[in-house]
Amino acid sequence: MNAITEAFEIAEHVPMDRVVLVSGADLTPQPVAWLWRYWLALKKLHILAGAPGQGKTTIALAMAATVTVGGRWPDGERCAQGNILIWSGEDDPADTLLPRLLAAGADRSRCHFVKGAMRDGVVVPFDPARDLQQLREAIDAIGGVRLLVVDPVVSAVTGDSHKNTEVRRALQPLVDLADACDCAVLGITHFSKGGQGTDPAQRVVGSVAFTAVARIVLVAAKVKSEVDGQDCRILARSKSNIGPDDGGFEYHLEQREPIPGIQASCIAWGKAVQGTARDLLTDPDEEMEEVSAGKTDLPMLMWAELKDGCRQSKQVEAAIVGMGYSKKQIRTVREKMGIKPRKGGLDGGWYWSLPDDFMPKMEWISAVGEGEDALEDAQGAQLSKQGILGTFGASSDGNEQLADQCAVGNAPLAARSKEMF
Repeated sequence: MNAITEAFEIAEHVPMDRVVLVSGADLTPQPVAWLWRYWLALKKLHILAGAPGQGKTTIALAMAATVTVGGRWPDGERCAQGNILIWSGEDDPADTLLPRLLAAGADRSRCHFVKGAMRDGVVVPFDPARDLQQLREAIDAIGGVRLLVVDPVVSAVTGDSHKNTEVRRALQPLVDLADACDCAVLGITHFSKGGQGTDPAQRVVGSVAFTAVARIVLVAAKVKSEVDGQDCRILARSKSNIGPDDGGFEYHLEQREPIPGIQASCIAWGKAVQGTARDLLTDPDEEMEEVSAGKTDLPMLMWAELKDGCRQSKQVEAAIVGMGYSKKQIRTVREKMGIKPRKGGLDGGWYWSLPDDFMPKMEWISAVGEGEDALEDAQGAQLSKQGILGTFGASSDGNEQLADQCAVGNAPLAARSKEMF
């Protein structure tokens, strides 16, 4: 046998590179396996993003604690009990992570932390970009791990975190890990600066690949309550490829003492909220910048809706939303104009009314086609609304009823002079 023949025989046994295909006829359709229905899926990568100080890690630990005890999620659904694993490049397990887990009611025996990696007999810092195979072996050794938290997820990227191709390549091992270990992987990251008026998922720091690769993107932010204007925090779904991509839950950060002498923050979940992440989480100051930059007719529209007296808030809101404005923009302008929601009327609904001494701009009056006496009429309508003046200066029953609707305990709406716009 000559050398040429031997070469051909060897080549016949060398596997050839090829594309691997599978027929749909050979596949069995499978439902998505949920850890938390529509929020956390087994075998999938998730992203939790938000600005600093919004309690992202504490939220992740609250979720982890729920898994360890088989507790209930914020929507009341029962969670299957399991183990959890946390890698954090920012917080110490002993003085931060475990106390927060205990404050959330976790079973500490089911909590595991990545301390480092063994290399050449020496313990070195764990590198998610390099040590995922060893991490998979550790997960298999623990058994029953249902949630893996990676904080921050950007640490899994060895290259430029702003380059789409490099981020996708770096995140794929995490995706494969989730699938192989049958667990949900939750990566924590930050919002980038700016981006007001955009989908919160587009504000995730780094390449768009972070949100593109993740099957579900959760976002957390501080907002103002629609009702009382007080600060509250909301966790919302900004993107989902496998379920609903809207809705959320209010939450508050609390301090507890799980062990005497040790303080730790934890999450107190509030009510469910409806709407898209963009509507729920848009910052009021950013909305005001958008209004000032180009949508300066919103204050005028608000005045036009309320100039004749108080009205049900849902009617005013529906009318202005129909003109292309968001509920957050409406709320921001309402607050700037001093319009405070009050309950009243037979239905106990919410009503809005202009402050007593609100003075519309002359260009507003011209824009809505009012006559030359419209300014005086507008002022008169405000007085009449309060039941002070009726037709030709006399008090009227209709105005008294309107005043009752716009008052709480006979207290009229707060009044303050406005020349904000």
